[in-house]
Parts: sequence; C-alpha cells; structure tokens
Amino acid sequence: MADTPRLDVPSGGPRRFTVLPRLNPDAVGAGAEAVARFLGTGRYLAWQTIFVIVWITLNVVAVTYRWDPYPFILLNLAFSTQAAYAAPLILLAQNRQTDRDRVQAEEDRARAASVRADTEYLAREIASLRVAVGELATRDFIRGELNRMNSDDGDDRREKRRRDPVT
Repeated sequence: MADTPRLDVPSGGPRRFTVLPRLNPDAVGAGAEAVARFLGTGRYLAWQTIFVIVWITLNVVAVTYRWDPYPFILLNLAFSTQAAYAAPLILLAQNRQTDRDRVQAEEDRARAASVRADTEYLAREIASLRVAVGELATRDFIRGELNRMNSDDGDDRREKRRRDPVT
C-alpha cells in the first residue's frame, strides 16, 4: 500500500511529453527573416522560373524522363509545400520587424521628449538672459546719463556764478 501514490498530494508538476526539441526563438526568427529576405529577391524569382522551365521541358519533351506528366501534379505539390512553409516564415519575420519597429518608435518618442525638454530649457535660459541684458545699462545709456549729469552740473555752476559773481 505504501507504493501507491496518494491522491490528496499534488504531483511534481505537469509532465510534458514532447518530441520536438526546444529551439531558441531568436535563432528561429533570424532564420525566418533570412528566408523571407531571400524569397523576396529577384534572384529567387529567376532561379524558380528557370527551375519551372526545366521541369516542364523535361516532362514534355524527354519521353524517358517523364516523372511528372502533363497536369504536373508533383510540381504543384512542391509549390504548395513551399507556400505552406514560406507563409508562416514570412509572417514570423514580419512580427519580428513589427517588434523592432515598436521598440524603435518608443526610443524615438523618448529621444523626442528629451530634445523637447532640452529645447524648452534652453529657450527659458535665453529668455532670462534677454531680460537680464535688457536690465543692464548699455554704453549709450551710460554716456547719455553722464552727459546729462555734466550738463546739469554745468547748469548748476552757471547759476551759482550768476548768484555769486565773486567766486
């Protein structure tokens, strides 16, 4: 009776019986992007066109090598298999690109906010400097005040001489 498992005690955890190996998602994504980039090139289209022309020519002209007669079922099966694998790989590559674009957009927003804050700070500093410079006495203002004071002093001396001609 001691060898039987107890039903009131949880087991060690869920058991996973998988045959598939665990793959690194980044490595799979990088491979998917490489395949998607290759499938979108002119080189791939040229090679695929040459392959189809050779396939059809050999099956129509070469009587002894006809492994896929006229409706070309095997060629259609090959294209279907290729499409069945290409579509998910392209979608995976697009999802990875979307993730990268989202991260880039967030970085751009943060950088724009930082630049905006720096610009506002500099604008406030420039405004305060303009106010401070506006309150400073300029050279022309000082000359004008000195000339006015000299002319006022001169006027005071003239009036004093008029009142006191002896001095």
